Amino acid sequence: MQKIVSLNELLRQYTQGDLPKKDFEGCIFTFVLENRRRFRLFTWDKDTCVDFLCWLYPRMSRAIDAYQDMGASFEAYIASLVYWSAREYRSRQAAHDLTEHAFWEARAEDMNPCENEPVYLEPLSAIKPVSNPRQTLMLLLKMYFFLSEDHIARIAPAIGIEKAHLQRLIDELRKRRLARDEELRGLNERIQCQYYRCVVLKKKLEVTLEGSAQHEKIKGQLERAQTRYNTMRKRLASMGHYATNREVAEVLGIPKGTVDSSLYAIKRKHQLVNREYASPAGANA
Repeated sequence: MQKIVSLNELLRQYTQGDLPKKDFEGCIFTFVLENRRRFRLFTWDKDTCVDFLCWLYPRMSRAIDAYQDMGASFEAYIASLVYWSAREYRSRQAAHDLTEHAFWEARAEDMNPCENEPVYLEPLSAIKPVSNPRQTLMLLLKMYFFLSEDHIARIAPAIGIEKAHLQRLIDELRKRRLARDEELRGLNERIQCQYYRCVVLKKKLEVTLEGSAQHEKIKGQLERAQTRYNTMRKRLASMGHYATNREVAEVLGIPKGTVDSSLYAIKRKHQLVNREYASPAGANA
């Protein structure tokens, strides 16, 4: 096929029926790719230009059908389409790159590949029994949300209870608190998303011109996002991940007052130990 150097000539062949639409679109694709300077894409390499034209293809196909000769040539029409679409494409790519950078920056602290698994020096058989197994069991059930299978395996011998039985108690507690835990989990996910949004907006604010309308708009969005993030965190802190004393009592089949008094005794003992440690005599001991 003879090489065509004019989009206007390509249009003439297409309108006369000498060139099918798919071939016409392919010729435009090739023409733009080989004449990047003419379409002000001279700063792009060939691979980037190919990606852009693939993204532009559906829009270009619709533009061909919408073209009407109103005084401007078809080549000028396509040049205008490519120019404005390229600006949009650059903006989209910049926003995508910025969002991706902010995401990985926000995730950096959560993705430490050098962090080692906890190492327990003593074997399970070496764990000493606790002084008050009943109180300890209540405290464990109170803190069920933070217990892993490994924790359960190590704690069960210390309080003189079978691992399977302790696991059943915790599973029963989790079943009773399923709706609450789902609510907490959902709130945690929304907080995480809001945190990423704050990071992205902060990065966008850094790259926009200070004093411009866009800068002020993003600044307002960031302030609102940070306010919402702090509000959601306060709400999460007020909800807590601990089981109620009533729920612990129901799982154990004992009166709530027994759980109340046992946990209060643990709290009181802890306060006394801390007070003794903080006193001058305890500090010198």
